[in-house]
Amino acid sequence: MPNLLLTGLNHKTAPVEVRERLAVSAQELPQALAALRACPGVDEVMLLSTCNRVEVLASGSDAAALAAEPLVETLARLRQLDPAPLRPFFYVHAGEAALRHLFRVASSLDSMVLGEPQILGQLKEAHAAARQCGAVHSTLESILSRAFAVAKRVRNETAIGRSAVSVSYAAIDLARQIFGDLRARAALIIGAGKMSELAARHLHRAGCGRIFVTNRTRARAEQMAALVSGQVLEFDQFHARLHEMDIVLASSGATEYLIRKDDVKAVLRRRQNRPVFLIDIAVPRNIDPAVDELENAYLYDIDDLGREVEANRKARQREAEEAEQIIEEELQRLLERLRTREVAPVIVNLQQRLDEIAREELERWRGKLGADGARAEALEAYTRSLLNKIAHGPMVEIRRAATSPEGDRILAVIRRMFRLEGE
Repeated sequence: MPNLLLTGLNHKTAPVEVRERLAVSAQELPQALAALRACPGVDEVMLLSTCNRVEVLASGSDAAALAAEPLVETLARLRQLDPAPLRPFFYVHAGEAALRHLFRVASSLDSMVLGEPQILGQLKEAHAAARQCGAVHSTLESILSRAFAVAKRVRNETAIGRSAVSVSYAAIDLARQIFGDLRARAALIIGAGKMSELAARHLHRAGCGRIFVTNRTRARAEQMAALVSGQVLEFDQFHARLHEMDIVLASSGATEYLIRKDDVKAVLRRRQNRPVFLIDIAVPRNIDPAVDELENAYLYDIDDLGREVEANRKARQREAEEAEQIIEEELQRLLERLRTREVAPVIVNLQQRLDEIAREELERWRGKLGADGARAEALEAYTRSLLNKIAHGPMVEIRRAATSPEGDRILAVIRRMFRLEGE
C-alpha cells in the first residue's frame, strides 16, 4: 500500500476563528502546494481549503520521512503563525485511515451538514489545482479518482444527497423562521461564489420579494442576479442601501470585515429599529462578530448555522449508515487492489529465483550425464515439476497475503525463506 498521510482541522476540531486564519484562497494555492511539496518525504500533495476544513493529503516513497509535523508547520508559516497553539486542533490519519477519511469527506459524511453536495465539487477543484501545479500524479491521482467514484456511488445508492440541507439552505430556513413570509422582504447577497449562488437560489425559491447582489467583479454579480431575477448593486455603494435590506448574507472572499458594528448601528437607526437578519457564511468572516451585541440585529456565522442544522443529522442517520457500509466495501476493494499490486513483484521474483536454482542444478548434472540427451531431458522435466510443486504453497500464501491483515509478515517470511531480500 502507498505511504499516505492526511492531516488537517475541521469544524469539529477547530472553531471558525482558527479555521479562517489558516484558510488558503485559490490564488494562494500554488504557493502553498509548492511549500508543502518541499516538506521531507513528500512526493505528491493536495490541499483542500473550504469554510469548514483545511486538510493536506500527502504521499511519499519514504514512509519514515513522511510526517504530519512539517506539514502543520508549513501551513502555519504560510500565515505567519506560531504552530504550537494550533497543533491541538489538527488530526492525523495514515494509510488505511487516511483513505477512509478521504472517502467520507468526498461522500459528505464528514460535513457540517450531512449529505451537502458542495464538498465533492470543492474536492475536485482542489484535485485539479494540485494536478495543474504538478503536485499530484500517479499515486494520489488513482486514489482521488477512486474517492470521486465512491462519492458518486453513495449519491446514487442512498437518499443522503436528496435529503441533504446545505448551510446556505439552513440560513434561508432560519430567515423564514424570523420573518415568516419572505415575499415582502428584501435581501442582499454579498459575494458571487458558489455558496452565495446557492443562497440566492434558495431565497428565490422561498419567494423573497427583492434580491440584490453585489460583488467586486460586477460581471459575476450580473450573472448571479440574472439567475434569480435580482438586481446588482455596485460593490463600493452597497453600504448606502443596507438600511433597505431585511436579510444580508455575506459570502465573499474578503480578508477583512465588510460590515462593522457602527455600520449596523446606522442601519438600525434608519430602519427605526426594525430587525435585520445577517448571515455570515464566509471564512474569513465578512461581518464583525460585535454586530451581534446590537438589539434587533440577528447575526449568525457558519458555526451557528452548523448548530442549527445539527438536528437534521439524526433524520438522515439511516442513510448515512448505509453510506458508511458502501465506503467500507469500496475501501476494502481498493486495499485489496493495492495489496495485489504489492505482491506481484514478490511472485515474479520468486519465479525468477526458482528458475535460477533450476538452471544452476541442471548445468551441474548435465556434466555428469555426459551425452545421454534423453536422461538430461527427463531430469529437466523432473526438476521443473518438483520446483513447481515446491512453489505452489508459497504462491498461494503470497496471493492470500494480498487480503490478509498479516500480509506484510507473510511476505517478509517468504522473502527470507527464498533469499528475496534484494526485491
